Amino acid sequence: MESLAEFDARLAQGARSLRGWRLLGLDLRERSGQLADCDTSRATFAGCALAPGDAELHAGRGALVLPDVAFAPVDPHRDALYTADELYDAPAWGASLDGRAYAWSQEARDPDAVLARVLHDAGVDAALERWVAGRHLVGVMGGHALRRGEPDYREAARLGRFLAAQRPDGRLVVATGGGPGAMEAANLGARFADLPEDALDAALATLAVHPSFHPSVDRWASSARAVLADLASPVDTLGVPTWHYGHEPPNLFATAIAKYFRNALRESILLQLCDRGIVFLPGAGGTVQEIFQDACENYYATPEAVGEMVLVGRRHWTETYPAWPLLRALAEGRSMAGHVHLVDDVDEAAALIAARG
Repeated sequence: MESLAEFDARLAQGARSLRGWRLLGLDLRERSGQLADCDTSRATFAGCALAPGDAELHAGRGALVLPDVAFAPVDPHRDALYTADELYDAPAWGASLDGRAYAWSQEARDPDAVLARVLHDAGVDAALERWVAGRHLVGVMGGHALRRGEPDYREAARLGRFLAAQRPDGRLVVATGGGPGAMEAANLGARFADLPEDALDAALATLAVHPSFHPSVDRWASSARAVLADLASPVDTLGVPTWHYGHEPPNLFATAIAKYFRNALRESILLQLCDRGIVFLPGAGGTVQEIFQDACENYYATPEAVGEMVLVGRRHWTETYPAWPLLRALAEGRSMAGHVHLVDDVDEAAALIAARG
């Protein structure tokens, strides 16, 4: 939302929940009372002028309040992948490079800004190509809403740990979309590939204190930092997030982060990189999209280029979101037919990937 007129019109029509709204560059200093009467949790205020105390009020409710950014915070000529320390370079996420880049991407639409984003993504693309050389990647896809402390989060972490411990001809690198939820869990587990399972359990307990990046990204990130402070792990793991979903922060457990502005480019590249197959954990819209984007590539691939597709959660993928019947129908009679699998748990998924080595 980029105009006060639209804001006022929606409130006049009875809107009292701003959950999911993105308010860009609005002067809301004279709307303090109206905002106070609304549910502002999970709203995004990017570059908005707020009355004194309102930023703290709405941030405390779970809103994302991003500062005004009048310049490109990223280097358009970047030639290396990011680290978590680079993206989280300030105590408050909104003031960090990651938060500033998201705010800028939401506001800056002029030709120079568009060119800067294109150049930036091209540089990250080249850096990722160099990083991947000589490595074999297995993808783990799944929902961003999975909360720390839930049984499925632990299972996703166990999957990442098991996959990263496989060394058919060198370490198998776990790659994810780089965000929270199942993605964070898989990157976390990979970091613990060389450590006992009880060490992973201790880390999971630390993280569970702040189960989600809502209402506070800062508290969510601080518990991850506490785990990393005691972790001396040489295990590489990759995250490929996007500022398109910038309100979902990148997780801190990927050792290399290829962060893009363009989500379509990021999705395509992530799927292409996973030469040792992809495990799809339970998810919703984004994960369904990834399943069929990967299926399309495998549908037209030559036999030697088909990748393994392992869907975890029989009931989820046959009843909740019945992707499996369509995927199986697509595979019938194609080279991919023997490479699509539906399993009940992560142990079966890990065994399939390991067997295909």
